[in-house]
Amino acid sequence: MIQVVCAIIQKDNKILIAQRSEKMNLPLKWEFPGGKLEAGENEKEALIREIKEELNIEISPSQRISSHIHDYVTFKINLIAYLCEYISGEIQLLEHKDFRYITFEELKNYNLADADIPVITELQRHLK
Repeated sequence: MIQVVCAIIQKDNKILIAQRSEKMNLPLKWEFPGGKLEAGENEKEALIREIKEELNIEISPSQRISSHIHDYVTFKINLIAYLCEYISGEIQLLEHKDFRYITFEELKNYNLADADIPVITELQRHLK
């Protein structure tokens, strides 16, 4: 079981999503960015590190909103989602192909990674 954290980064009443590159697992799927926890890291530390490594921006995780297991057949992840505030920096796509700031309602227009879809339900509860 792989422990993965993802960031729901909010800026100007929009949410950041990133498109996976062709070279990544789940190529070209959209996702809430994040990554795997490393040994000795807590969830917030991993999230801050991963977002800096992938997008070159600073964030502040504020609230854990969900945790669920998703089975991709060849691997299983426990996806842990956090609401995060954007702090600083200009996005640089260091691993992803593209990114967008979108409204909650626009999420349905994007081909999200399967594990990210249940996060939307929890996100909706926290945005109201």
